[in-house]
Amino acid sequence: MADNLAAVAPLIAKAAGEGARLVALPEYFALLGRRDRDKLDVREADGDGPLQNFLSEQARRHRIWLVGGTVPLAGPRPSKVWNSSLVYGPDGSRLARYDKIHLFGFRNGDERFEESSTIEAGSTPVVVDIGDEGARWRVGLSVCYDLRFPELYRALAPVDLLLVPSAFTFTTGSAHWETLLRARAIENQCYVLAPAQGGVHENGRRTWGHSMLVDPWGEVLGVLPEGEGVVVGEIARDRIAQVRASLPALTHRVM
Repeated sequence: MADNLAAVAPLIAKAAGEGARLVALPEYFALLGRRDRDKLDVREADGDGPLQNFLSEQARRHRIWLVGGTVPLAGPRPSKVWNSSLVYGPDGSRLARYDKIHLFGFRNGDERFEESSTIEAGSTPVVVDIGDEGARWRVGLSVCYDLRFPELYRALAPVDLLLVPSAFTFTTGSAHWETLLRARAIENQCYVLAPAQGGVHENGRRTWGHSMLVDPWGEVLGVLPEGEGVVVGEIARDRIAQVRASLPALTHRVM
């Protein structure tokens, strides 16, 4: 975990140095683990711990809004954790917590995943306002596998930006990742920002990566295929307004 935080810190600084006001990290940014249960060993009580303190300090140091991908927080059962996406403001205070609702399960030959064995499912959609006075952005929170459940995003709408920190597998990501991200952007007529794990990890797992920013028309504005790095893009309120004015689908909803 210490090695990962040492790698993350200069990337946050690089993004802030390039003008980023909001910085978002991938799911499991601090520890993917050699085994699924490794996350239990680094779980933190809500409100205090090395990972939460790191995120708070980085947000305060760079005067940014920082989304800490996910952090394992202690849940009601000792055998499971919450997989929580945490949002911090420029003063280091925590603004929001979202516990991943949909837990990934997948079987394809020898490739098997069952997040419910170590993760407690959340139940509450979360929206948070970020930005300076007079320039506030409505942001909906989600994590990875949530991306496959459009009803969650309808519960969040209307928002200006959807966040999807992820660790999609190579198998599912290569098939569906970009399609799903663009679909969520198009149907909710908002930006989608999805920082994602990408590459071959020490546990042998390969993640798809392709960290991506998508605009309200479904156009991909930036992408990082694999490996450590930074993708910087700009979101524009007039682009959201233009798309919603020309095709007012959100106002045509009847269900």
